[in-house]
Parts: sequence; C-alpha cells; structure tokens
Amino acid sequence: MTSQTLPDRETRSRSRQRLLDWKLLVGVAVVVGLLVLSLYTGVYDVVGAEDGGEMFAITRIPRTVAIMLAGAAMAMSGLVMQLLTQNRFVEPTTTGTTEWAGLGLLAVMLLFPGASISMRMLGAVLAAFVGTMVFFLFLRRVSLRSSLIVPIVGIMLGAVVASVSTFIALQTDTLQNLGVWFAGSFTSVMRGQYEFLWVVAVVAAAVFFVADRFTIAGLGEEVSTNVGLNYHRVVLLGTVLIAIATGVVTVVVGNLPFLGLIVPNVVSMVRGDDLRSNLPWVCLLGIAIVTVCDLVSRTIIAPFEVPVSLILGILGAVVFVALILKQRRRG
Repeated sequence: MTSQTLPDRETRSRSRQRLLDWKLLVGVAVVVGLLVLSLYTGVYDVVGAEDGGEMFAITRIPRTVAIMLAGAAMAMSGLVMQLLTQNRFVEPTTTGTTEWAGLGLLAVMLLFPGASISMRMLGAVLAAFVGTMVFFLFLRRVSLRSSLIVPIVGIMLGAVVASVSTFIALQTDTLQNLGVWFAGSFTSVMRGQYEFLWVVAVVAAAVFFVADRFTIAGLGEEVSTNVGLNYHRVVLLGTVLIAIATGVVTVVVGNLPFLGLIVPNVVSMVRGDDLRSNLPWVCLLGIAIVTVCDLVSRTIIAPFEVPVSLILGILGAVVFVALILKQRRRG
C-alpha cells in the first residue's frame, strides 16, 4: 500500500511544482491582453456610440467569452484524445468526432424543428460520443498501429459521416444550414446564445481532476492494468468528456479544425507529456490561437468577416504537414 502511495505522492508533488511557474503568469498576462484587444476590435464603435455600452455587453463580451471557452475546450479535447490513442496526430477533427456531432445536430433539427438549443446540444453530444466510440472500437481492430494510419482512419470515417450528412441535407433542403453550422465562426455569438459553453469549464475541471488516470492510461492497457487502473473505464470517461466538449462547441460556434492537433503538440514538445501540469498551458495556448485567428478573421477584409475556421484550417494544415515530415525524418 505504502509503495504504491509514495510514488503517487511524488508524482503529484512534481506536477504541483511544475504548475507553480512564473512563465505561466506571463502566459496568462499575454492571453488577457489578447482578450482585451478582442473586446475592442470590430466595426461598431462601442466606445463613442450612444448605445456602445449596450452593444458591448450584448455582443463583444459574449463573443470574447465564447472564444476563451471554445479555444480551451477543443485544445483540451485534443490533448486527452492523443493520450488515450497514444498518437499525436489525432484530435476531434481527425477522428470524425466533429462530423458525428454535426450529424447529431442535423438529426435533431430535422426530427424536432422547434428544438431548443439544449436539445440540439444533447443530440450533438450523443452523436459525438457514438462517433468517438466507433473510432476507438475500429482502432482496436486495426493491426497496423502506425502513427499516420490512425488519423487516416479517423479522417476516412469522418468523410463518410460528412457525406451522409450532406446527402440528408440535400434531400431535406437544409444544405445551406449545414454549411453555416460547420463554418466555425463567432460572428453570430451574442448574449443568450453562448451561455451553454460554460459547460466546457466543468469538463476542463473534470479533466484536471482525473489527469493522473489519463496520463497512466496513455501508457497503454497493459501498463494501466498492472498498476490497478480500470483502463476501459478511464477511456469511457475520456470519451464522454471529449463528446461533451465537442458537441457543445459545434452547436454554439461550429467546427474549429486542427486546434486540438496544434496546441498539445506544441506544449508537449516544450514541456513533456504530464497532462496535469500541461493542461493550463494547453488551455492558454488554445485560447491565444483562437483569439489571434478571430482577430485576423475580423480585420483581413473589414468591414466583413471570414470564418475563423478558414484561418485555423490553413494554420492547422501547415502544422499537420510539418509534424508528418518531422515524423518521417525520425523514421
């Protein structure tokens, strides 16, 4: 009993020491500065206009809070998924999770045209959970576990689900709505439409609470079982948390591609693979990247906006290719 407890205490102590880092405070300050810049960036003059204060509360604050929560949620989901699959190339948009969430959202909208946002989120979360479980089950039957085969399998599964969604949308004349849902953008986020995103803050707290279990599960089923961890239960918990975060973000914001791929890889290259101490950094970097991409999307063709998913997709594709080339060089 004592021999198992002491290493665990030492691990927790080291994680706590790594958390208390002055660099983290600098990172927080930089992200806060970006969020303040986001609050005051836009076509509408919230400072000089007569109703500027009201518009600031209705649009700018909700948009900035949504950026913060969505960025942290998708980056964190990528980190957990990479640990559970032992693969640095997976995240919700390379495993089909986002496409499943979109299919669930479409199904709810067609079956219940007057569905509330909570019903739409429930449908998206359930579909995302099913899709992630399908990916994990499929992965268990793939004999070749190459680091590149795993995301290819996920992308193919996602493409099949996206094709089904497109076919249904064509048959029901909802293709335009489907395009709007998948085009990740914060343009329509305002007061009364973003509050459900606070659910992902609870998800982040849950991930931090069970971080040690996810880290051990990332070593594989055999190692996890040998140290007394219920591997399948931990994977199920991780799948539930990923599905909730992805489903909620998909309904409120849309698709944020490659965010969960970029952020965990950058943080792991600098700090290693300890989930508990990396989680604040992953959330901060996720928020920073989404904020910068959103600022670019608002200003690049001002007074119009482009979807933030467009900027993220370009950045993510470059990073994805760079990671593949780096993996090939390593052999």
